[in-house]
Order: sequence, then structure tokens, then C-alpha cells
Amino acid sequence: MASERWEPTAFKARVDEVLQRFVARETDQLSAIAPALNPVAGQVEAAVADGKRLRAAFCYWGWRAVGQPDSDALVRAAASMELVHAAAVVHDDLIDDSPLRHGRPTAHVALRGAVEHHPRAAAAARSLAMLVGDLLMSLAGQLFVTSGLPAAYLGRARPLWAALARDLIAGECLEILHTGAAPDTAASLKVIRYKTAKYTVEQPLLIGGTLAGAGERMREGYSAYGLPLGEAFQLRDDLLGVFGDPELTGKSGADDVRGHRPTALLAETWRLAGDNERERLRALLGQRDPDGDGLEAVREVMRRLKAPDRIENMITARVEEALCALDELTLPAPAAAALTALAHSAAVRRS
Repeated sequence: MASERWEPTAFKARVDEVLQRFVARETDQLSAIAPALNPVAGQVEAAVADGKRLRAAFCYWGWRAVGQPDSDALVRAAASMELVHAAAVVHDDLIDDSPLRHGRPTAHVALRGAVEHHPRAAAAARSLAMLVGDLLMSLAGQLFVTSGLPAAYLGRARPLWAALARDLIAGECLEILHTGAAPDTAASLKVIRYKTAKYTVEQPLLIGGTLAGAGERMREGYSAYGLPLGEAFQLRDDLLGVFGDPELTGKSGADDVRGHRPTALLAETWRLAGDNERERLRALLGQRDPDGDGLEAVREVMRRLKAPDRIENMITARVEEALCALDELTLPAPAAAALTALAHSAAVRRS
């Protein structure tokens, strides 16, 4: 039984244990099919080895805020949100051709050793990584439906799973479609909302609340809290992607610049830039392997135009909006305290 007080470390340990046991059992069955599948199984396990478990936490407190008690079955259902995230990360790294995640080679890089003999080894490794992501998404659904919650509860939440997958894929598609195009803040914010904000905060909250029998007013409040907070989460990622310490983020600081990705940070920089600065950005963005000087030049333009300050202001405004929405709900004290703490930890972080 969990303490009434929000203890993030203890909760993370519970989710980690669920994921490790579940994924180990599934990867054992995968490897039993043929030893050649061992590297693939290893990448499935690696994909769930790290994480803050924020999505599971939002699902858990979506349940608790309705007045439901702590439940091991609910923790299992909440842990499935982390498998959705793991799948999204593998696919995202593949789409973006990112070399590092959590300081380790990404799946499509790590799997090259398994296909050295292949005539198109790099493409084969990418194909394997795509299938790792597909398997993780499938496992998310399996963990959810075998969580131990009553079938009637699970049935209430089933439509939300379809919405989660549709919105996540829509966001990824929008990011691809806008990559390399003229930066536009409104377009970037729509990518953020669908690619990250919904499945990181809003939908886990709604799934937890719907499992618990939340009414319409509560669900509306969850969305009013979850959407701006999810956007703040990704806006912080945008800043960390360019200005964060790679030792802490575990990712290359050049990824967004190299990929000419439609981040709000780049869009705001472009909006504020004059003709000379835009010409400079055109020369730097999208370089296959920007060196340290090229990356620092982009940072310098962003700093001079105070674009990072604009993003910080957007983060602050969204966190305040989320907390105001939370105040409008009548919640048990532990849930209100936990969701307030989660709002700050999601938006104010270094990794």
C-alpha cells in the first residue's frame, strides 16, 4: 500500500519493477523463437530501462484524484503508458536519425552489429528498430488489458487508447511534414500538442480518471490541466535539445539543428530574426554534421534575439494555466499536492 504522500522515487520503483518483469518475460519468449533475435530482445529491454515515469504518474493520479485507493492493478495499467512512450521514442529516434538516447546508442544504431552481414546493413538495422517500436506499442496494450483491473473499467478506457495512438501518429506526421519548411510558431505548437502534450499528460490523466469513473467535469479539468502542461514539457525539451548539457540530457545537442526540426524555439528565432540573421540560419540549419562552431553560431543567434527567453515565458504561462485549472477542481489533498508537484517537475528540469 502506498503512502498518501506523493513519493516519486518509491512510485518510480514500483513502475520499474512492473516493466522489468513484464518485458523480461516477453523478451524471453521472443529469444526462445531463435537465438538470432537476442539483439532485438535486448533493444526492447533497453527501451524501457530508463525514464522519469511521468506518464505512469499522471495515469495513477488521474485514478487517485477521483477518490479511488492505491491499487497494484492500477500501477500495472499505468505502467503501460511507459511502454507507449518507449515505442514513441524508438520510432522518434529512427525518424530523426538520432544517434544517442540516455547516453547510449539508439536502437537503429545499436542493432547495426546484428546485421553486419546484410548487404544493406544500415537499412536493415533501421527496419529492426522500427519493429522494436511496433512490438513495444503492442506490449503496451497487452500490459494494460492484463493489468488485473475489472473488465468493465478497462472497457470504459478503450476508446481513449485509439485516440492516444491517432494523436501521437498525427503529431509525428506533422513534424515530418513541417521539417525543413519555413519555421512557423503556430505550426510548431500544433506539433508539440499532438506529438507530445497529449500522450505525456492529458491522455494518461484521462485514462486513469476514466478507469476510476471520473465524470465529465473532472475529465474537462484534466484536459485543461494536461494540455498546457504537456506543451510546457515539450517546450522545455526544445530548450534542452539545444542549450542543455548532453551529459545530463543523454542526447546530442546538435540533433534539432542538424534535422532542421520544427521546434517552437527555432520558429520564435525565425520570427524575431532580420534578413541577415535568417540568411545565417539558412546556412547553418540542416547541415548533416554541424560542428561545434556551427552549433554555437545558431545558439548565439538565438540568444541575441532572446528566443530562449520567449520559450521560457511560454513555459511559465502554460504551467500557470495548468495550475489554475487544477485549482478549479475539488480534489483529495494528496492528489492535489501530487499533481502540483508533477507540474513543476515536468516543466522545470535539466534532463
